[in-house]
Amino acid sequence: MNIKKLLYRLYRYLPIKRKRVLFIGYYGAQYGCNPKYISEYLVDNYASEAEVVWAFTEPQKHQVEGVCKVRFGSFAYLKMLATSRIVVTNYRMTSDFQKRNGQIYIQTWHSSLRLKKIEGDAEKSLPVHYVEMAKHDSAQTDYVVAGCRMSHDTFAKSFWYKGEILNIGTPRNDLLLCHNEQKKQAIKKTLLPDDAKRVVLYAPTFRKDKSTECYNLDFNRLREVLAEKFGGEWMVMLRLHPHLINCELFKEEDGIINVTRYDDIQELLMISDVLVTDYSSLMFDFAISGKPVFLYAVDVVDYSKNDRSLYFDVKELPFSVAIDNDQIAENIHGFDSADYQDRIKLFNSKVGSYETGTAAAEISKLIIEKIRL
Repeated sequence: MNIKKLLYRLYRYLPIKRKRVLFIGYYGAQYGCNPKYISEYLVDNYASEAEVVWAFTEPQKHQVEGVCKVRFGSFAYLKMLATSRIVVTNYRMTSDFQKRNGQIYIQTWHSSLRLKKIEGDAEKSLPVHYVEMAKHDSAQTDYVVAGCRMSHDTFAKSFWYKGEILNIGTPRNDLLLCHNEQKKQAIKKTLLPDDAKRVVLYAPTFRKDKSTECYNLDFNRLREVLAEKFGGEWMVMLRLHPHLINCELFKEEDGIINVTRYDDIQELLMISDVLVTDYSSLMFDFAISGKPVFLYAVDVVDYSKNDRSLYFDVKELPFSVAIDNDQIAENIHGFDSADYQDRIKLFNSKVGSYETGTAAAEISKLIIEKIRL
């Protein structure tokens, strides 16, 4: 037994701290997604009742007010993991985490709805060790958060989980419904040149072989077409999947900025006027704002057959689909806002959206209720 496992076992004999809430996002890599928005709500509204702790792989890179930071995997982290009353994540915890009696584990996951099949629905395409880890994680989970009725049904069927599912919306999507213009401008000022006018976010997902051949979107032509259709000057923000964070395929130039290393994808969605993606669940988040989504999926047939099975036929989605640069230009020129809004409304009704902009408040309320017991 190594020293960390021994220490964690010993820390588990310490008293659980009733007010302590430990947050971890993507194995400590980011300050973002659902845990961030729950954490912020707790700090802003229940600072005297909750001791908020974050675990980061590089704590010095994250300037977060009102929280205690520990290094992910450190002795201090193991102590917090063993003594926190509540643990909140958006990913599968490894088998090293052994929930104690008296601890509560909230699994927020990392999408409100998804195109790609997950967990039990995609078991044949997942590594055996991951499936074992996921089953262990689900066995310890007390609450799962669902953004819509379809997500609820997916979790109930494929998540190896029989516990309570909170039908309250997705905390990270609260930001897209808050209409905070001051915050939006502050984020744009941090990321973009002073002369940036309108923004298109290109955020494709990864392929299992990490191929980049499908990322052949012509950015300059895209900017021109968007200007012709919607007016103004356009800038492209490129956001690759975290699995490709070190990819050097794209170089920054005038009008194009790489934001792959930016922690909070939701803030990128907030400041964007248009989203271009392929199979990423971000399409469903962004559509909540009512702003245009265009799918650029050059390998749509091959992807669904050989990479990951899909919950929807892409033709069922409320977004136009292009397989080359000519087609996406055509789809943008032909975009009809009124028709798009009708399709979004119908789709959200079909999947049973729970999004109201209050998910972080609802989960925070639950956390505080548990703390007060």
